[in-house]
Amino acid sequence: MPARRLDGKSCAADLEEALKQRIARCKNQPHLAVVIVGDDPASHVYVNNKIRSCERLGIKSTHIELPANSKQEEVAKTIISLNNDKSLHGILIQSPLPSHMDEESLTDLIDPRKDVDGFHPANLGRIVQGRLNGMIPCTPAGVMEMLRWAKVELEGKKAVVIGRSFNVGMPQALLLSSRGADATVTIVHSRTIDVKTECLSADIVIAAVGRPEMVKADWIKPGAVVIDVGINRVDDQTRERGWRLAGDVDPSVADVASLLSPVPGGVGPMTVAMLMANTVTAAEAQHS
Repeated sequence: MPARRLDGKSCAADLEEALKQRIARCKNQPHLAVVIVGDDPASHVYVNNKIRSCERLGIKSTHIELPANSKQEEVAKTIISLNNDKSLHGILIQSPLPSHMDEESLTDLIDPRKDVDGFHPANLGRIVQGRLNGMIPCTPAGVMEMLRWAKVELEGKKAVVIGRSFNVGMPQALLLSSRGADATVTIVHSRTIDVKTECLSADIVIAAVGRPEMVKADWIKPGAVVIDVGINRVDDQTRERGWRLAGDVDPSVADVASLLSPVPGGVGPMTVAMLMANTVTAAEAQHS
């Protein structure tokens, strides 16, 4: 029996309805600033999606565009200025930045209370401590919300996370193993000896490695839940535009899994929805 589709768009819509109620109770309108450096077309699409989400929810958004040849010091001054703006609750720096910039050091400059991406070391460190009431990276937080929404049982289950990035894989593993979720988690990566065997033992597989259709059907235990975080552009001359979007999971996995998130329409909408949730959380905390 084909896997059920874990619809990220529907989950995000439900989350937005709950956010509207929280926004209505905020003392001040939540306010998000998005900083984009350069003219990367995909980045501008992502930023526009975020701005539209803000408009839909009644979150104020400020869009700051800087040229690709901006100096590191200019972007740093922009961040510090936004930190000092008391009317502003959230700051997001759109990735990727131009190659001459040190993205990590710029992220470190953001006030952790306004770090709605959840990438500041102070916020990542809170997750290690099991303190999950602050800024959590949006993609892993979105995965957890999808699993909750779909009523996937995590306690005592074996979860495998493919990928160990600081913004998805590592925080995802921490969230899955945290109190209240209570899964038993294995992280696999490029130095893992037998990734396929690890995946075959898992009740839940989270693929976040950035390799198109890497996870095959014979990697998945029948009935497992599979979450595809990857979004990759691959050549496809059968399409008018010459390319298509592909996840990290091969479509054939749908014949084996019980539940599978699609690409697109799965984790992507949830990442944006969790950014909105972090912005509201930041506004609530700063005016409590």
